[in-house]
Amino acid sequence: MELLFSKWVSAFLLCCWLSSSVGHSVEGLHGNARVRAVNLGGWLVIEGWIKPSLFDNIPNGDMLVQFKSVTLQKYFSAQNGGGLNVTVDRDNPLEWEIFKLWRVSDSVFQFRTSEGQFLTCSGDGSIVTATAESPSDSETFYLERNFNNRVHIKLKGGTYIQASSDNILRADFPGTPGWDDNAATFEMTIVGKMQGDFQLANGYGHDKAKEVLKKHRNSFITVDDFDFLYRHGIDTVRIPVGWWIASDSIPPAPFIGGSLEALDNAFSWAQSYNIKCIIDLHAAPGSQNGMEHSASRDGTVNWPTSPEYISQTLDAIDFLASRYAVHPALLGIELLNEPSAADVPLDVLVPFYKQGYKIVRKYSTTAYVIFCQRIGNADPFELYQANIGSLNTVVDLHYYNLFDRYFDKLTSLENIQFIYKSRQSQIQALNSANGPLVFVGEWVNEWNVTNGSLADYQDFGRVQLDVYNAASFGWSYWTLKCEKKHWDFEWSVRNNYLQLQPGVYVGKSRGKMISRVILLLGVACIWIFLH
Repeated sequence: MELLFSKWVSAFLLCCWLSSSVGHSVEGLHGNARVRAVNLGGWLVIEGWIKPSLFDNIPNGDMLVQFKSVTLQKYFSAQNGGGLNVTVDRDNPLEWEIFKLWRVSDSVFQFRTSEGQFLTCSGDGSIVTATAESPSDSETFYLERNFNNRVHIKLKGGTYIQASSDNILRADFPGTPGWDDNAATFEMTIVGKMQGDFQLANGYGHDKAKEVLKKHRNSFITVDDFDFLYRHGIDTVRIPVGWWIASDSIPPAPFIGGSLEALDNAFSWAQSYNIKCIIDLHAAPGSQNGMEHSASRDGTVNWPTSPEYISQTLDAIDFLASRYAVHPALLGIELLNEPSAADVPLDVLVPFYKQGYKIVRKYSTTAYVIFCQRIGNADPFELYQANIGSLNTVVDLHYYNLFDRYFDKLTSLENIQFIYKSRQSQIQALNSANGPLVFVGEWVNEWNVTNGSLADYQDFGRVQLDVYNAASFGWSYWTLKCEKKHWDFEWSVRNNYLQLQPGVYVGKSRGKMISRVILLLGVACIWIFLH
């Protein structure tokens, strides 16, 4: 009898272990499912490519440009990226020949080099150098532009800059230049534009920007969108916000308040539809990755080198955690979106994540704290080895078959094989690691395959859903609405390019789990009684 009892106890303990090893449910979701989410990108953090029309009425916005002398047929160059004279002697433009235009108004700019110095000229007859660390009057220039992308550059005093025969820039052109081939006329090539919150607010000015953003925030995402998401089996939304939301009533210039009210609305709508919310701190002061969606002014990454910026970011986390910790719709807080591996060292990021984790835990013992993997050359296992926190932690991975030359020429089949061979194996390895849950926080049913058919997109989407649904925390599609059709979740679903089949993926996963548990329970019991 004692032996029989001992075998039953052993069987029970083994079955409990087997049950717990087969799958994981996310606390707080209806039915303890996993996260099936959609990002609300381009709403409270602006990304111009998602809705380009937001920038239509900004003349001469912030730009990345190259200048070429029409007489010398040479490009401007800030040698060594800055710190020396500006020369006009390059045949082919590279990094030193790209200048970041800081917009003061539609015709007034400050020019910044790749290493961060500003072009400066002390007055009439002086040469132009790239030696100023911050901009003031001597670093401010007027830009006159015609329809053929020819420009003149002049000082605030009215003197025009010309390219001299000894290949330097000097403020000594006599009189007013025409648009013919002369030493004070240059060709300007725009090589890039940044269109984020900074550029929108700086471009329109406070009052007009406030008007534009109010209209956008009130119309881009509404309660009807939550109804659509609910009807298609989505149980969570990931909501990007900027750090300035913590001082929403009087945000730091040039940012515009009003996003806090919109976030409050999202939580109310989510609660009505039994949808959970993940707050994602998408933009940090100084920028954590140099991209427009981090509200960077010109692509520079200053966040990791500034204790003040890091402190302000932690203050924003404290504000968000204290405000929403007890809200029934809160599922988690993501401490920082996409820190750059090239610019944000792990010995800066990990202490920040640990501090952020402690802040959230001050207000909630149940909210998930999410740590985003560094983008670029970084291994997500580095966050599993960092021992950041022990309770309800998640690592966020962003999976795109884009943004890397490796994907440029892959066929539709090769893209699918990559998902199975690379992504699936990584998710399985991370699921098995002793640490945070796994979250595919951004993915999209888009690739570099030209002329992909409806069936191709359906297959690609189906494979991604199959693989990402195995992530122990879940997944989140980027993004709900977008001008680019396949990035638009709603368009993709309505037009059958993305076949969600509400409930099937969660149900299928659970069905497999239950079947596996039953099978393993049977095997365990037989093994114990035979031994």
